[in-house]
Order: sequence, then structure tokens, then C-alpha cells
Amino acid sequence: MSEIGLEIRGITGIGRQIRPLALAALCCFGLAACAETEFLVHTAKQLNGTGSSDAKLGRYKVGSPYQIKSVWYYPAEDYEYAETGIASWYGPNFHGKKTANGEIYNQNDLTAAHRTLPLPSAVRVTNLENGRSIVLRINDRGPFAHSRIIDVSRRGAQLLGFERNGTAKVQVDILEVESRQLKVAAINGGEQQLQVAASPREAVVSQPLPASGESAGAAPAPTATQTAVRTAPLEPTPAQSTGAPTLSGEVEILPVSPTGIYVQAGAFSRLENALRMRDRVYDMGPTQISRFAVSGSEIYRVRIGPLGTVDVADATLSQVLNAGVPEARLIVE
Repeated sequence: MSEIGLEIRGITGIGRQIRPLALAALCCFGLAACAETEFLVHTAKQLNGTGSSDAKLGRYKVGSPYQIKSVWYYPAEDYEYAETGIASWYGPNFHGKKTANGEIYNQNDLTAAHRTLPLPSAVRVTNLENGRSIVLRINDRGPFAHSRIIDVSRRGAQLLGFERNGTAKVQVDILEVESRQLKVAAINGGEQQLQVAASPREAVVSQPLPASGESAGAAPAPTATQTAVRTAPLEPTPAQSTGAPTLSGEVEILPVSPTGIYVQAGAFSRLENALRMRDRVYDMGPTQISRFAVSGSEIYRVRIGPLGTVDVADATLSQVLNAGVPEARLIVE
């Protein structure tokens, strides 16, 4: 906003006393006008579901396996991904910082952080407590707590209806067509000069632990999950577009069924191992063993629950982890 200059000449006596008042009045008027304009712009951004109309895609990234807090994560192009669990949100502390694929994080954009999905990719996130559902663009890595499966932007949490609570039970489904379009757009027209420079929330080790029999210093053999970023233009398939897709910012209301939260202490192929685990965690809450079939084999799951709230589930999970069960995690069913 430009400054307003005012020059009053030939005024004496009372005029000299009025001049400061006139200047103050005009300045207040100008500031009020600016404040109103900024308010209208901010409101329009909120209604549009975005905080930056000129946001650019970062580089396309899948990435190599990485370890945080003794847990290994294996990024991959998984276009059949679907998972239920607990979502959280992140905002002011990361606003304006780079994401894992080089974008600038804006808490008012419809974006999210995921531990293994390609960057960028598109997912539909549905709040299983109220049915609110929106599409978000994955452009960052996280969250790295055992009990969370996705970190959404502050705007995403507002639209999903859990900003105030901080967490919610959610269903996350990847959108294959939109994700493939984002991949093509990021490779062909994204900001490829940007380096991967996310603000790490924990120290990251970039190579997986050696399997039994391997030397500790040997680098693992490349796998299909360690997809390198392509620098040559990528030809789109008929189902793809060379431009970034327009992701809907609308909130849909979907039918949802009641769900419960469980701490899964482990899944075993032998009943005797499941029974031993049940005995270890029996005093931590209502414990059960459930049996199900996977590829013709029987698997026995040991779970504590259902647990009433996310806080109770978090406390129970911490108790199980502290008891020496690092594979324990939260399950929503």
C-alpha cells in the first residue's frame, strides 16, 4: 500500500493544530481499507481451499527405504493403497518451510504428509467420525508417530472437522488417475531444480538395516521401491495428462459406520506365539486373539480394545511399546 503524503501550506494558529489530526484520520482510513482488503483476500483463499494460487509442484520423488526411531519405512508407487487409522494435522511450525519434495509448505493449502506414498500424489481422506471427505495432495513425509497414518494441513483439518480435536479416525485412499497425472506434471514441468530439503522431525538414516548374514557396512541391493527421479520428459499414457490435475476442494459427505480403535500387538502364523503375546499384554486392557486367512494361511492377531478415545489408545500403545513390543500399532476397524 502506497504512503499518503499531505502538505498544508499557509496555515497558522488553529490550522497547525488541525493538521496532525487530519493526517491521523487519513492514515487510519488507509489502514482500515488495507485491513478490509486483506480480510477479503484471506476469506477468498479460505473459501477456495488454498492459500497460494501460484503454488508449484516440487520434484517427483518416491525415495529409498529410511529409518526413524528404529522403524523402517519403504516408499513405493502403490496405486492400490487404502488404510484406516488416526490422522493428525500440522501447521504454524512448518508453514513456509520446504517439504520433502521441495515445495513450500502452506498450511492453508489442501496438502498432507505421508510416510511412503509418492510425492506428489492425490488421496481421498474421509473422517470416519462425521463422514466429511476431501481430496488432498501428498507433498511431504510424515507423520512418524506409531499411532498416526497421515498428517494433513491445517486447512485440511478444518474441512474434515477435526482441527480443534487434533486427531480423527480416517480412511485414506489413493486416487490412481490423479496421482499418475501429478507424477507426469511434476516430472515434465515441476520445479526439478529444487532439492529434497524437508525439515526433519527426527534424525533420518537413509539405508535399511542389513538382513541376517549381510555385513553391517554393505549397501542393500536396489529394489523396486527405490524409484529414482526421472529427469527426461515422461510420455503420458492415455489416462494421463501432461498438466497438473485440478483437484476438487469440495467437501463431500459420505456414509460411515461406527469404528473402534485397537492396539495390535502382533500378527502370528502360529497360535502358540499369539498366546504368548496375549499373556504379555493381558493386563494392559481387554485383549483378544482373532483369526483370519491370508493366501490360504491362518494368521492370529493379538489386539487390545476396543479403546474409547484416541488419548486412551495412545496411552495404551505407549505402554505396549515400553513393554518391548516395537511392532505394536494402532488399528481402526
